[in-house]
Amino acid sequence: MRLSRRSLIASALTTAMAAAMAARAGAASAPLSVVATTGMIADAARRVAGGEAEVRALMGPGVDPHAYRQTRTDIAAMVRADLVLWHGLYLEAQMEAFLADLSRRTRVEPVAEAVPEELLRAHDTYAGRFDPHVWMDPDLWAHVVLRVRDVLAELRPEAARTFAANAEAHLADLARLSAYARETLASVPETARVLVTAHDAFGYFGRAYGFEVMGIQGISTESEAGLNRIGELVELLVSRRIAAVFVESSVSDRNVRALIEGAAARGHEVRIGGELFSDAMGPPGTYEGTYVGMIDHNVTVIARALGGRAPARGMDGLLEAAA
Repeated sequence: MRLSRRSLIASALTTAMAAAMAARAGAASAPLSVVATTGMIADAARRVAGGEAEVRALMGPGVDPHAYRQTRTDIAAMVRADLVLWHGLYLEAQMEAFLADLSRRTRVEPVAEAVPEELLRAHDTYAGRFDPHVWMDPDLWAHVVLRVRDVLAELRPEAARTFAANAEAHLADLARLSAYARETLASVPETARVLVTAHDAFGYFGRAYGFEVMGIQGISTESEAGLNRIGELVELLVSRRIAAVFVESSVSDRNVRALIEGAAARGHEVRIGGELFSDAMGPPGTYEGTYVGMIDHNVTVIARALGGRAPARGMDGLLEAAA
């Protein structure tokens, strides 16, 4: 008989739990095992935990969290973990059933849901849901860092002072990043503050820095970009003489290139202003593979492409690929 997907998940959880219970015995003094769904959450956990945890991210560079489904390896890692950190706000839409099942056996925390509801943007399609891309505003991301700190302290209270000190240091970095973003993006001429991207991941960015944001697809990459939407954006590019649009590292550039071709057919030249990190960070081990580096890259590339002033290598001279 063919088993349902939920039955398969339950079977995998049962098998993995048996192994995990044995592995956890006597491991109280070992570093906490933390699994994070996205690279951004993993980065926050590493910064806050320091040497008190080993952190693994499920989704690497170029991976779209809206469409991601857990693998057998992921299931085993999450069941064996002391803590699973996920984003929430319907970002990991394909994983929610599994995470709900897992939460009955393992500490599972949706850290982005710590952002106060009054600070969230309403979802463009679903009533009662919100735009999950809160990492696009460092001031909002600070709420996530604080929640990570608190959850780690609950699991390992003897290291609470370490977690608090590490969180304070990271929050200072976020405050400096936020100030750099405000100053740099304010240099873009007001008429040029229009950000056209593959999907609507930059709403919080636009709200924070005074940019009009236009995504070909909606908040989720699972939404379809119809010909009408592409036609509307071509008209926008032509009528407002917008010179640059942006591709994203985790989304196909097909629709963005359709915009460029459509504008060209109307006699208006549009170029790609650069590749932005939207739903995933850069490669591990690089500056762009950290949260601060990801946002620094986006701010610097956008400002330079749209006529603003920004150092070619970003806030601290660490960027490798700024336009």
